[in-house]
Amino acid sequence: MNIKILTPEFVVFEGEVKSVLLPGKNGDFHIMKDHAAIVASLISGKVRVFANEIDEKYGKHFTKENERESVFSFPVKSGVIEFNNNKGIILAE
Repeated sequence: MNIKILTPEFVVFEGEVKSVLLPGKNGDFHIMKDHAAIVASLISGKVRVFANEIDEKYGKHFTKENERESVFSFPVKSGVIEFNNNKGIILAE
C-alpha cells in the first residue's frame, strides 16, 4: 500500500509500506493493506510506519524504533488521514 505524509512545510514521506499505526482520538489504530476506506483525525503522538526501508531523502524525518520489525516513527501534533484503495494521505502538523 502507498502512503504519503505531508506537512505545510514539506513532504515527510511517500512510498510503499506494510502498514501504518496512527494516534487517533479514541486511541491508536492500525491501517493495513486492503483496509476499509476511512477518514479520521489524528492527535498528538507518533505516526509509525512499518516498512522494509525508507528512502534516504525521507530518512532524516524519522526515528527507527525497532531494528527487527523495521518500524519508523514521525512525531505529529495533529492531523487527518484519508485512506482508500490501498492509498493513504496523512496531512500532519
